[in-house]
Amino acid sequence: MSILIKSVQLNNRIVDIAIDKNRISRIAPSVDGVFDTVIDGSGKLALPPFYNTHGHAAMTLFRGIADNLELFDWLFNHIWPAEENLTEESVYWGSKLAILEMIKTGTVFFNDMYFYPQATIRAAEEMRIRAAVGMISADRVSPEKQKVYHEHNQMIWDMKKDFSDRIQLAFSPHAIYTVREDTLLAQAERSAAERIPIHIHLAETRKEVEDCKAEHNGLSPVQYLDKLGVLTDQTLCAHSIHLSDEDIEILAERKSILSYNPCSNYKLSSGRFRFRKAIDSGCRVTFGTDGCASNDSLSMFDEMKFGAFAARNEQQTPSPCSAAEIFTCATKNGAQAFGIDAGVLEEGKLADIMLIDLDNTMMVADHDYISNIVYSADSSCVDTVICDGNILMQHRIVPGEKEIVRKARETAKTLVNR
Repeated sequence: MSILIKSVQLNNRIVDIAIDKNRISRIAPSVDGVFDTVIDGSGKLALPPFYNTHGHAAMTLFRGIADNLELFDWLFNHIWPAEENLTEESVYWGSKLAILEMIKTGTVFFNDMYFYPQATIRAAEEMRIRAAVGMISADRVSPEKQKVYHEHNQMIWDMKKDFSDRIQLAFSPHAIYTVREDTLLAQAERSAAERIPIHIHLAETRKEVEDCKAEHNGLSPVQYLDKLGVLTDQTLCAHSIHLSDEDIEILAERKSILSYNPCSNYKLSSGRFRFRKAIDSGCRVTFGTDGCASNDSLSMFDEMKFGAFAARNEQQTPSPCSAAEIFTCATKNGAQAFGIDAGVLEEGKLADIMLIDLDNTMMVADHDYISNIVYSADSSCVDTVICDGNILMQHRIVPGEKEIVRKARETAKTLVNR
């Protein structure tokens, strides 16, 4: 498929952007030729879309339950009991709802850790979005549950050659307080040998840090995982809030990826991410939304704005980060973290593009478009989303969205006792 985006604004100039199959083939003031689809980019701004590096997609079905609780009470006493009612079909519809919301908010990739991963992959493939899907492990559950997790993980691993290039697989040990040391060691060894990414919650609460030190001879969660060989350039650490200077130095040295989830962190009162310290130490910082039960939105616009404000709050200064720095973490850094040749709009790069409506009131005045995107814009500003050369949304319409909303609403009602 070939696409031509005509007369769109890119880097303060008006250009045509040509897409051949799944890559940007040419960017120039005028591009001639015959194209399968021509998009009028007049009054639009072309930008790289967002890459959501931590979430639990199907938790859209639990949006709005168990508010005003700290993490462990929220998780152990409310979320996990509700998740007992999940089925493969409910995860499928919850994932489709999440993907719909992400497309509507300019996101073309999500890194997921959840049950029934085969259902999430099915939803992602059908909606033509990029995803890294976790092979979840949590040892502190019943043997029956562990067996189910193993069977589902083995199923998607055996099927991986059948997936499109947009789908990646990763080990997803939930956290150090739910996964045994022998499991972590085994996954670290296999990750190193086969270059399989690892996706884990890390240092999300003070309790996690205190419990880890008590159980592992004073080691912090970062030091403990480093001792086991878990922390490499293939490891994504979600939240990573309660970090010492030494922890941050270890993560920077290992080139591990940090997923900053400001909205979830604030809602659960888990703590404040040390953005400036992490960036200045050389850490690879990206943005994620977490799941809808603890956020409750999948909008990366919210994460950027809250993330910038949280950095100011944590540093007690108005200038700990620039809008451009925040935007880069939400786009380019996320793509690079998962080896996706995108995140910037250049010839030869994969064709992941979002078009922003410059006539939206939130984009006026137009002194600094990136500042507007980070501090002012919301989903209503996103007109068109292209992923891997496929048009996922145009003029804010996603094919099949009404059916997805209807089925997800019906499914959600079956999961929570009212």
